[in-house]
Amino acid sequence: MREMCISGLGLAGGFGCGTADLHAALECGEVETALCTQTRTQSIPVYRADTTPLERYLNKRVLRRIDHFSRLALLGAFQALEDAKNNFDFIPDHARLGVILCSGYGALSTTFRFLDSVMDDGDSFASPTAFSNSVHNAAAAHISMQLDITGPGQTLSQFDHSFVSGVQQAQIWLEEQRVDAVLLGTVDEYCSVLGYCWERFLGAGATTRLQPFASTSSSTLPGEGAAFFLLRPQQDGSNGYARISGAECGHLRGSSLQLDSGLRLILGCEGYPETLGLYRAHLPAPATVACYTPLYGASPVAPAFDAAIAALSLQRGETYPAPVTPPVDTGWTTLSKDTAVKNLTCVDFGVGGEYGVLHLQR
Repeated sequence: MREMCISGLGLAGGFGCGTADLHAALECGEVETALCTQTRTQSIPVYRADTTPLERYLNKRVLRRIDHFSRLALLGAFQALEDAKNNFDFIPDHARLGVILCSGYGALSTTFRFLDSVMDDGDSFASPTAFSNSVHNAAAAHISMQLDITGPGQTLSQFDHSFVSGVQQAQIWLEEQRVDAVLLGTVDEYCSVLGYCWERFLGAGATTRLQPFASTSSSTLPGEGAAFFLLRPQQDGSNGYARISGAECGHLRGSSLQLDSGLRLILGCEGYPETLGLYRAHLPAPATVACYTPLYGASPVAPAFDAAIAALSLQRGETYPAPVTPPVDTGWTTLSKDTAVKNLTCVDFGVGGEYGVLHLQR
Protein backbone atom coordinates (compact mmCIF):
# COMPACT_ATOMS: atom_id res chain seq x y z
CA MET A 1 0.00 0.00 0.00
CA ARG A 2 1.28 3.45 -0.91
CA GLU A 3 1.55 5.58 2.21
CA MET A 4 -0.76 8.56 2.65
CA CYS A 5 -0.18 11.69 4.69
CA ILE A 6 -2.92 13.05 6.97
CA SER A 7 -2.75 16.78 6.27
CA GLY A 8 -5.97 17.91 7.94
CA LEU A 9 -8.50 16.78 10.55
CA GLY A 10 -12.14 17.77 11.08
CA LEU A 11 -13.92 16.35 14.11
CA ALA A 12 -17.29 16.58 15.85
CA GLY A 13 -18.60 14.28 18.55
CA GLY A 14 -19.73 14.01 22.12
CA PHE A 15 -16.39 15.49 23.20
CA GLY A 16 -16.98 18.73 21.27
CA CYS A 17 -15.79 20.16 17.98
CA GLY A 18 -12.26 20.14 16.53
CA THR A 19 -8.88 18.77 17.53
CA ALA A 20 -8.59 21.12 20.51
CA ASP A 21 -11.77 19.75 22.10
CA LEU A 22 -10.71 16.17 21.44
CA HIS A 23 -7.29 16.89 22.96
CA ALA A 24 -8.97 18.36 26.07
CA ALA A 25 -11.23 15.31 26.42
CA LEU A 26 -8.27 12.96 26.07
CA GLU A 27 -6.34 14.82 28.76
CA CYS A 28 -9.38 14.84 31.06
CA GLY A 29 -10.29 11.22 30.34
CA GLU A 30 -14.03 11.80 30.69
CA VAL A 31 -16.93 13.16 28.63
CA GLU A 32 -20.45 13.91 29.82
CA THR A 33 -23.33 12.34 27.91
CA ALA A 34 -26.68 13.96 27.12
CA LEU A 35 -29.94 12.34 28.18
CA CYS A 36 -32.27 11.57 25.27
CA THR A 37 -35.86 10.84 26.27
CA GLN A 38 -37.43 7.72 24.79
CA THR A 39 -41.12 7.00 24.28
CA ARG A 40 -41.16 4.00 26.60
CA THR A 41 -39.65 3.90 30.07
CA GLN A 42 -36.44 5.86 30.37
CA SER A 43 -33.97 8.45 29.14
CA ILE A 44 -30.83 7.14 27.47
CA PRO A 45 -27.34 8.61 27.88
CA VAL A 46 -26.02 9.48 24.41
CA TYR A 47 -22.81 11.08 23.17
CA ARG A 48 -24.47 13.84 21.12
CA ALA A 49 -22.61 16.11 18.69
CA ASP A 50 -23.38 19.83 18.41
CA THR A 51 -23.41 21.28 14.88
CA THR A 52 -23.81 24.92 15.98
CA PRO A 53 -20.18 25.73 15.00
CA LEU A 54 -21.19 25.13 11.37
CA GLU A 55 -22.69 28.64 11.42
CA ARG A 56 -19.09 29.91 11.19
CA TYR A 57 -18.99 28.59 7.63
CA LEU A 58 -22.59 28.73 6.36
CA ASN A 59 -25.44 31.11 7.09
CA LYS A 60 -28.72 29.94 8.62
CA ARG A 61 -30.61 30.40 5.38
CA VAL A 62 -28.42 27.82 3.64
CA LEU A 63 -28.68 25.45 6.60
CA ARG A 64 -32.47 25.60 6.76
CA ARG A 65 -33.01 22.62 4.46
CA ILE A 66 -29.93 20.63 5.52
CA ASP A 67 -30.55 17.86 8.06
CA HIS A 68 -28.45 16.94 11.09
CA PHE A 69 -26.58 14.14 9.31
CA SER A 70 -25.42 16.38 6.46
CA ARG A 71 -24.62 19.18 8.91
CA LEU A 72 -22.26 16.85 10.74
CA ALA A 73 -20.62 15.99 7.43
CA LEU A 74 -20.27 19.64 6.40
CA LEU A 75 -18.82 20.61 9.76
CA GLY A 76 -16.15 17.92 9.53
CA ALA A 77 -15.31 18.78 5.91
CA PHE A 78 -14.96 22.54 6.51
CA GLN A 79 -12.77 21.91 9.54
CA ALA A 80 -10.45 19.46 7.75
CA LEU A 81 -9.72 21.90 4.92
CA GLU A 82 -9.31 24.80 7.35
CA ASP A 83 -6.99 22.72 9.53
CA ALA A 84 -4.81 21.79 6.55
CA LYS A 85 -4.51 25.44 5.51
CA ASN A 86 -3.79 26.84 8.97
CA ASN A 87 -1.49 24.15 10.36
CA PHE A 88 0.25 22.68 7.32
CA ASP A 89 -0.09 25.41 4.67
CA PHE A 90 -1.79 22.92 2.35
CA ILE A 91 -4.61 24.11 0.07
CA PRO A 92 -5.75 21.38 -2.35
CA ASP A 93 -6.93 22.08 -5.87
CA HIS A 94 -10.71 21.55 -5.56
CA ALA A 95 -10.89 20.35 -9.16
CA ARG A 96 -8.46 17.54 -8.24
CA LEU A 97 -9.91 16.81 -4.80
CA GLY A 98 -11.97 13.64 -4.28
CA VAL A 99 -14.70 13.24 -1.68
CA ILE A 100 -15.31 9.88 -0.02
CA LEU A 101 -18.06 9.76 2.58
CA CYS A 102 -18.37 6.68 4.79
CA SER A 103 -21.39 5.82 6.92
CA GLY A 104 -22.63 2.75 8.70
CA TYR A 105 -26.33 3.62 8.60
CA GLY A 106 -26.74 6.88 6.69
CA ALA A 107 -29.17 9.64 7.62
CA LEU A 108 -31.29 7.61 10.03
CA SER A 109 -33.46 10.39 11.45
CA THR A 110 -34.31 11.76 8.00
CA THR A 111 -34.93 8.29 6.57
CA PHE A 112 -37.41 7.40 9.28
CA ARG A 113 -39.03 10.84 9.01
CA PHE A 114 -39.55 10.23 5.29
CA LEU A 115 -41.01 6.78 5.96
CA ASP A 116 -43.36 8.31 8.54
CA SER A 117 -44.52 10.88 5.98
CA VAL A 118 -45.23 8.09 3.48
CA MET A 119 -47.34 6.20 6.02
CA ASP A 120 -49.14 9.32 7.24
CA ASP A 121 -49.70 11.16 3.94
CA GLY A 122 -49.26 8.54 1.22
CA ASP A 123 -46.88 8.43 -1.73
CA SER A 124 -48.26 11.57 -3.35
CA PHE A 125 -47.72 13.83 -0.33
CA ALA A 126 -44.57 12.38 1.22
CA SER A 127 -41.91 14.95 2.11
CA PRO A 128 -39.60 15.62 -0.88
CA THR A 129 -37.06 17.35 1.36
CA ALA A 130 -36.85 14.36 3.69
CA PHE A 131 -36.54 12.02 0.70
CA SER A 132 -33.67 13.95 -0.91
CA ASN A 133 -31.73 14.13 2.37
CA SER A 134 -32.37 10.46 3.20
CA VAL A 135 -30.31 9.26 0.22
CA HIS A 136 -26.91 8.05 1.44
CA ASN A 137 -25.03 10.20 -1.07
CA ALA A 138 -26.84 13.43 -0.09
CA ALA A 139 -24.21 14.44 2.48
CA ALA A 140 -21.37 14.02 -0.03
CA ALA A 141 -23.36 16.13 -2.50
CA HIS A 142 -23.81 18.88 0.11
CA ILE A 143 -20.04 18.88 0.72
CA SER A 144 -19.20 19.13 -2.97
CA MET A 145 -21.70 21.95 -3.56
CA GLN A 146 -20.95 24.05 -0.49
CA LEU A 147 -17.17 23.68 -0.78
CA ASP A 148 -17.14 23.94 -4.60
CA ILE A 149 -15.36 20.60 -5.01
CA THR A 150 -15.59 19.30 -8.58
CA GLY A 151 -13.54 16.12 -8.21
CA PRO A 152 -15.13 12.65 -7.98
CA GLY A 153 -17.39 11.76 -5.07
CA GLN A 154 -18.43 8.45 -3.59
CA THR A 155 -20.33 7.18 -0.55
CA LEU A 156 -19.45 3.86 1.09
CA SER A 157 -21.46 1.90 3.64
CA GLN A 158 -19.91 -1.11 5.34
CA PHE A 159 -21.32 -0.72 8.84
CA ASP A 160 -18.60 -0.47 11.52
CA HIS A 161 -15.79 -0.87 9.00
CA SER A 162 -16.89 1.75 6.50
CA PHE A 163 -13.94 3.98 7.47
CA VAL A 164 -11.20 1.42 6.76
CA SER A 165 -12.91 0.59 3.48
CA GLY A 166 -12.87 4.30 2.68
CA VAL A 167 -9.14 4.49 3.42
CA GLN A 168 -8.56 1.69 0.92
CA GLN A 169 -10.67 3.49 -1.69
CA ALA A 170 -8.75 6.74 -1.13
CA GLN A 171 -5.49 4.88 -1.63
CA ILE A 172 -6.75 3.50 -4.96
CA TRP A 173 -7.76 6.95 -6.21
CA LEU A 174 -4.38 8.42 -5.29
CA GLU A 175 -2.50 5.45 -6.76
CA GLU A 176 -4.39 5.86 -10.04
CA GLN A 177 -3.67 9.62 -9.95
CA ARG A 178 -7.38 10.18 -10.38
CA VAL A 179 -7.07 12.94 -7.77
CA ASP A 180 -4.26 14.81 -6.01
CA ALA A 181 -5.89 14.61 -2.56
CA VAL A 182 -8.92 12.99 -0.92
CA LEU A 183 -11.31 14.42 1.64
CA LEU A 184 -12.30 11.25 3.51
CA GLY A 185 -15.01 11.45 6.15
CA THR A 186 -17.05 9.14 8.33
CA VAL A 187 -20.47 10.27 9.60
CA ASP A 188 -23.23 8.66 11.63
CA GLU A 189 -26.01 10.01 13.80
CA TYR A 190 -28.15 8.95 16.74
CA CYS A 191 -31.91 8.68 16.32
CA SER A 192 -34.82 7.60 18.49
CA VAL A 193 -35.07 4.25 16.71
CA LEU A 194 -31.52 3.44 17.82
CA GLY A 195 -32.51 4.42 21.34
CA TYR A 196 -35.50 2.08 21.14
CA CYS A 197 -33.25 -0.77 19.98
CA TRP A 198 -30.78 -0.02 22.78
CA GLU A 199 -33.54 -0.26 25.37
CA ARG A 200 -35.05 -3.40 23.84
CA PHE A 201 -31.75 -5.26 23.59
CA LEU A 202 -30.11 -4.11 26.83
CA GLY A 203 -33.18 -3.64 29.04
CA ALA A 204 -34.35 -0.95 31.44
CA GLY A 205 -31.49 -1.70 33.84
CA ALA A 206 -28.80 -1.01 31.26
CA THR A 207 -25.66 0.90 32.14
CA THR A 208 -25.28 4.67 32.29
CA ARG A 209 -21.52 4.50 31.72
CA LEU A 210 -19.72 2.90 28.79
CA GLN A 211 -17.37 0.18 30.04
CA PRO A 212 -15.42 -1.00 27.00
CA PHE A 213 -13.96 -4.12 28.64
CA ALA A 214 -17.26 -5.43 30.07
CA SER A 215 -17.08 -9.23 29.97
CA THR A 216 -20.36 -10.42 31.52
CA SER A 217 -23.06 -8.08 30.17
CA SER A 218 -23.33 -5.39 27.50
CA SER A 219 -22.22 -1.99 28.75
CA THR A 220 -22.39 0.17 25.66
CA LEU A 221 -23.78 3.65 25.00
CA PRO A 222 -24.69 5.10 21.60
CA GLY A 223 -22.76 7.97 20.07
CA GLU A 224 -22.70 10.06 16.92
CA GLY A 225 -20.37 12.41 15.11
CA ALA A 226 -18.11 13.05 12.16
CA ALA A 227 -14.40 12.53 11.55
CA PHE A 228 -12.78 13.89 8.37
CA PHE A 229 -9.25 13.41 7.05
CA LEU A 230 -7.55 15.31 4.24
CA LEU A 231 -5.25 12.73 2.63
CA ARG A 232 -2.52 13.13 0.04
CA PRO A 233 0.32 10.88 -1.20
CA GLN A 234 3.25 10.67 1.17
CA GLN A 235 6.24 12.37 -0.43
CA ASP A 236 9.50 13.86 0.79
CA GLY A 237 8.65 17.05 2.64
CA SER A 238 4.94 16.21 3.08
CA ASN A 239 3.75 17.85 6.25
CA GLY A 240 0.92 16.45 8.34
CA TYR A 241 -0.15 14.65 11.48
CA ALA A 242 0.96 11.14 10.54
CA ARG A 243 1.24 8.62 7.73
CA ILE A 244 -1.22 5.82 7.02
CA SER A 245 0.99 2.90 6.07
CA GLY A 246 -1.56 0.08 5.88
CA ALA A 247 -5.28 -0.69 5.95
CA GLU A 248 -7.01 -4.06 6.06
CA CYS A 249 -10.60 -5.17 6.54
CA GLY A 250 -12.10 -8.62 6.27
CA HIS A 251 -13.67 -11.48 8.20
CA LEU A 252 -12.01 -13.77 10.72
CA ARG A 253 -13.57 -16.78 9.03
CA GLY A 254 -10.81 -18.09 6.81
CA SER A 255 -8.67 -14.99 7.46
CA SER A 256 -4.93 -14.82 7.92
CA LEU A 257 -5.07 -11.80 10.26
CA GLN A 258 -1.75 -11.44 12.06
CA LEU A 259 -0.73 -8.72 14.52
CA ASP A 260 2.85 -8.47 15.73
CA SER A 261 3.44 -8.50 19.47
CA GLY A 262 5.50 -5.29 19.31
CA LEU A 263 2.61 -3.15 18.08
CA ARG A 264 0.95 -0.49 20.21
CA LEU A 265 -2.77 -0.96 19.72
CA ILE A 266 -5.82 1.28 19.98
CA LEU A 267 -8.80 -1.01 20.45
CA GLY A 268 -12.36 -0.29 19.36
CA CYS A 269 -13.96 -2.10 22.33
CA GLU A 270 -17.48 -0.72 22.85
CA GLY A 271 -18.74 -2.77 25.80
CA TYR A 272 -19.92 -5.92 24.01
CA PRO A 273 -18.77 -9.17 25.68
CA GLU A 274 -18.95 -10.95 22.31
CA THR A 275 -16.38 -8.68 20.70
CA LEU A 276 -14.18 -8.62 23.81
CA GLY A 277 -13.81 -12.36 23.31
CA LEU A 278 -12.54 -11.74 19.78
CA TYR A 279 -9.95 -9.24 21.03
CA ARG A 280 -8.79 -11.75 23.65
CA ALA A 281 -8.49 -14.49 21.04
CA HIS A 282 -6.74 -12.58 18.26
CA LEU A 283 -4.49 -9.99 19.90
CA PRO A 284 -0.84 -10.91 20.40
CA ALA A 285 0.18 -11.64 23.99
CA PRO A 286 1.40 -9.64 25.71
CA ALA A 287 -0.14 -6.58 24.03
CA THR A 288 0.15 -2.87 24.79
CA VAL A 289 -3.31 -1.35 24.35
CA ALA A 290 -5.51 1.69 24.89
CA CYS A 291 -9.25 2.17 24.39
CA TYR A 292 -10.85 5.62 24.08
CA THR A 293 -14.47 4.74 23.26
CA PRO A 294 -15.71 6.13 26.65
CA LEU A 295 -15.01 9.57 25.14
CA TYR A 296 -17.33 9.29 22.11
CA GLY A 297 -19.54 6.20 22.46
CA ALA A 298 -20.42 3.31 20.21
CA SER A 299 -21.10 4.13 16.56
CA PRO A 300 -19.63 3.37 13.12
CA VAL A 301 -17.65 6.62 13.47
CA ALA A 302 -15.64 5.22 16.41
CA PRO A 303 -12.85 3.64 14.26
CA ALA A 304 -12.32 7.02 12.57
CA PHE A 305 -12.09 8.75 15.97
CA ASP A 306 -9.50 6.13 16.97
CA ALA A 307 -7.49 6.98 13.85
CA ALA A 308 -7.71 10.70 14.65
CA ILE A 309 -6.42 10.04 18.19
CA ALA A 310 -3.57 7.99 16.76
CA ALA A 311 -2.70 10.83 14.36
CA LEU A 312 -2.70 13.43 17.15
CA SER A 313 -0.56 11.15 19.34
CA LEU A 314 1.99 10.58 16.59
CA GLN A 315 2.22 14.26 15.77
CA ARG A 316 3.14 15.13 19.34
CA GLY A 317 5.24 11.97 19.88
CA GLU A 318 3.34 10.98 23.00
CA THR A 319 0.23 8.90 23.54
CA TYR A 320 -2.73 10.07 25.55
CA PRO A 321 -3.55 8.32 28.84
CA ALA A 322 -6.11 5.56 28.43
CA PRO A 323 -9.37 6.42 30.27
CA VAL A 324 -9.84 2.77 31.35
CA THR A 325 -7.53 -0.09 32.29
CA PRO A 326 -7.99 -3.53 30.69
CA PRO A 327 -8.77 -6.52 32.96
CA VAL A 328 -5.75 -8.12 34.58
CA ASP A 329 -6.55 -11.57 33.19
CA THR A 330 -6.12 -10.37 29.60
CA GLY A 331 -2.38 -9.92 30.09
CA TRP A 332 -2.57 -6.61 28.25
CA THR A 333 -0.43 -3.65 29.27
CA THR A 334 -2.03 -0.20 29.30
CA LEU A 335 -0.52 2.27 26.86
CA SER A 336 0.91 4.96 29.13
CA LYS A 337 1.10 8.70 28.50
CA ASP A 338 4.90 8.86 28.58
CA THR A 339 5.44 6.25 25.88
CA ALA A 340 7.73 7.47 23.09
CA VAL A 341 5.58 6.48 20.17
CA LYS A 342 6.45 6.24 16.45
CA ASN A 343 3.68 3.91 15.28
CA LEU A 344 0.16 2.97 16.33
CA THR A 345 -2.31 0.40 15.04
CA CYS A 346 -6.08 0.75 15.34
CA VAL A 347 -7.99 -2.54 15.60
CA ASP A 348 -11.76 -2.99 15.54
CA PHE A 349 -13.75 -6.25 15.67
CA GLY A 350 -17.43 -6.62 14.87
CA VAL A 351 -19.79 -8.98 16.67
CA GLY A 352 -20.01 -11.22 13.60
CA GLY A 353 -16.24 -11.58 13.20
CA GLU A 354 -15.63 -8.67 10.83
CA TYR A 355 -12.47 -6.69 11.48
CA GLY A 356 -10.69 -3.53 10.42
CA VAL A 357 -7.01 -2.72 10.99
CA LEU A 358 -5.26 0.58 10.30
CA HIS A 359 -1.51 1.20 10.69
CA LEU A 360 -0.20 4.73 11.28
CA GLN A 361 3.38 6.02 11.61
CA ARG A 362 5.16 9.30 12.32
